[in-house]
Amino acid sequence: MTKCGYVSTIGRPNAGKSSLLNWLVGEKITMVSHKANATRKRSNVIVMHEDDQIVFVDTPGLHEKEKLINQFMLDEALKAMGDCDLILFLAPVTDRICYYEDFLEKNTKNTKHILLLTKTDFVSKKELFEKMEEYEKYNDRFECIIPVSIKKGRKQADILDEVVKYLPEHPYLFDPEILTDSHLREIYKEFIRESIFDNISDEIPYEADVVIDSIEEKEKIDVIKATIVVEKSSQKGMIIGKGATAIKRIGKSAREKIEKLTQKKVFLELFVSVKKGWSKNKEGLKDMGYNLD
Repeated sequence: MTKCGYVSTIGRPNAGKSSLLNWLVGEKITMVSHKANATRKRSNVIVMHEDDQIVFVDTPGLHEKEKLINQFMLDEALKAMGDCDLILFLAPVTDRICYYEDFLEKNTKNTKHILLLTKTDFVSKKELFEKMEEYEKYNDRFECIIPVSIKKGRKQADILDEVVKYLPEHPYLFDPEILTDSHLREIYKEFIRESIFDNISDEIPYEADVVIDSIEEKEKIDVIKATIVVEKSSQKGMIIGKGATAIKRIGKSAREKIEKLTQKKVFLELFVSVKKGWSKNKEGLKDMGYNLD
């Protein structure tokens, strides 16, 4: 019997969850940004490891509920923690241990978890061992602790071998040929959002979202039309930029990400729309696909 199960990646904002999953699957599937709280929804990344299937769940970071959208994001992370077979808790090696202690309080079902010390290439071996010793007082809570750097020193199999140990015997949940169960629309939307985060500063990316209006698949090129939704007219001007320079940068960056994934030429046409205060009320959030219980 094969092993198969859900593994939620949990951690504070910017802990490296999305980067880790892209590295494990060997393909850019999830949105990555150096800015905190970029990931808003759960998404599944499917990794085949020998004869076993691991369904990793990418999640928003654990953080305080500042706004309605943050409440939705925190709920997404907590649901992922409660609905999985195993948790990977990502703790950047430079973090204080209080983030892990907060996670232990939120893990009300006491779901088994592996502690991953991430971004270890930023510290010396001495500092790494000192941090591991800090966590040792909780060694009865985690299954194991694994230092990891996606840039050097670890192979994907080192983590996957350990993860599989804690999964149940179960038939595959998904076709082993696919990398994610997310629709292409959702992936394209996230790539455009990532490009907004990369190219636009300050709060605007947090008050912006993307709607995929249409996808037309032709023989030699895919034609994608999408609308960037912002909350204020001034934000629309900044997204477009003087002489449309900003929106051209966003479009070029997003198109390159999509083409790398699909291995096909893409024509991406972006529009900008103002929907006042969409992230500040439940109806606006619902219209954008964020349903608050």
